[in-house]
Amino acid sequence: MEERREKPLGENFDFPPSVLDEIQKNIEEIILNFDIPDANKFDVIKKINFMYSQTRYMSVTDPLTGLYNRRHFEECLEREFLRAKRYKSDLSFAIIDIDFFKNVNDTYGHSAGDYVLKEVAYYILQTFRKTDMVFRYGGEEFAVIITETPLEKAVIPLERLRKTIEDYVFRYNGNQIDVTISIGVCEADDNTDTVHKLFENADKALYKAKENGRNQIMHL
Repeated sequence: MEERREKPLGENFDFPPSVLDEIQKNIEEIILNFDIPDANKFDVIKKINFMYSQTRYMSVTDPLTGLYNRRHFEECLEREFLRAKRYKSDLSFAIIDIDFFKNVNDTYGHSAGDYVLKEVAYYILQTFRKTDMVFRYGGEEFAVIITETPLEKAVIPLERLRKTIEDYVFRYNGNQIDVTISIGVCEADDNTDTVHKLFENADKALYKAKENGRNQIMHL
C-alpha cells in the first residue's frame, strides 16, 4: 500500500506575486477610504502588510527546503538572461539532480527523502554567493543561477558542492544514506539566443552526467 504523505502548508499555494501585489494595493486604498480615525487605519494597514509579506513569501518559496520555488525560478531566469544579454555580462546556469533519489524513498521512506532534500538544499545555499539564486526546481532537482560568472569559474563552486555531498555522512533514524549529485551547467554565450536554449543546454549537460555514470559535472 502506497504511503500517504501530508502536504506541507503552502505546497499548493498558487497566487502569482503580481496578483498579490495588486490585491495588497487595492486593500490599502479601501481601508484609507473607511470613515474611521487615521490611527486605526494605519494599524489595520500595518497588520495587513505583515500578513501580505508572509503570503508573498509563501508564493515564491518551496515549503520543504525553504528555497525559491519553480514559479519564481522561471521569472528570475528570464530576467537574469535578458539582463546578461543587454549588458553583455557573464551568466552561468546549473541544474543539480540527486542521484538515484527514488531508491532513498523506497529504501528508507519518504521522511528520509525529505531529510536528504533539506540537507542538500542547505549545502547548495552554503556553497553559493548571496548574489546567486538557488531554487528547488521540482522533485529532487535544484537550479542555480550564477550571476556575473563565466562557465570556467562557475564549475569551481559546483565541484566543491559535488565533493561536499559525496563526502557528507547523511544519517536518518540510525541509517547511513549514501548520496551523490549529478550536475549540468552551461553559460549564456553568443550562441544562446533564448532563455529556453539556456535551460535546454544545462538539461542536456545533466543528461550527459547521468549517462556517463553520475556523481559528476558536465557542461556543453
